[in-house]
Amino acid sequence: LHQPMFHLLSHLAFSDISLSSVTVPKMLVNMHTQRQPIPYVGCISQLYFFILFGTLDNFLLAVMAYDRYVAICHPLHYTTIMREGLCTLLVAVSWILCSTHALLYTLLLVRLSFCADITITHFFCDLTALLRLSCSDISLNKLVIFTEGGVLLFLPLGIVLGSYIHIGTIILRVPSTKRFFKAFSTCGSHLFVVSLYYGTLTGVYFISQSWDSKDIIASVMYTVVTPMLNPIVYGMKT
Repeated sequence: LHQPMFHLLSHLAFSDISLSSVTVPKMLVNMHTQRQPIPYVGCISQLYFFILFGTLDNFLLAVMAYDRYVAICHPLHYTTIMREGLCTLLVAVSWILCSTHALLYTLLLVRLSFCADITITHFFCDLTALLRLSCSDISLNKLVIFTEGGVLLFLPLGIVLGSYIHIGTIILRVPSTKRFFKAFSTCGSHLFVVSLYYGTLTGVYFISQSWDSKDIIASVMYTVVTPMLNPIVYGMKT
């Protein structure tokens, strides 16, 4: 349980629990009371923590992909490369970057003004839904989303893709069923979680153009279902 992967899994589990806790309790209260009000401060707080833990999942999955790359491509040097100090540093950097990222987006949103009696067409305070309701100029917000947000999204994704491309290259050099199943047993759980995370994220924020019931269902997938499946997937692997 002191292996690097379990250290990373503990942070992923905490991030998943926190991500669901940001949205699900309020959603259940709304369903029970049939009333959906949320104060301004509560909405801003929910937005901050949602961005924080949603982005943290992205970075942790990238660090775990690098861990799997080292385990398969450099097995003899695994304990030397993935030492405790490096794991702690990577996790700390992920927390710092994600906290700063969430704070930046929150501060940019706070400076905007909103019309009275606004209704959010979502079950939580999502950044995209809030920007559509603003009466102010949101060009700066969009610029930051496409630049800084794009870097923080595609950098971890690039690490994940690069790690699996290298893993696939190593396996295909000397193809054999035994090597394939050994690699799959090492990466299968992580690959499934990554596919589920990026698949639902793409469906909500890149393919969709307007919020409807399908988008809300997809949002439930990555805010509720994915965090719920992560411990099941990794628990079965363990």
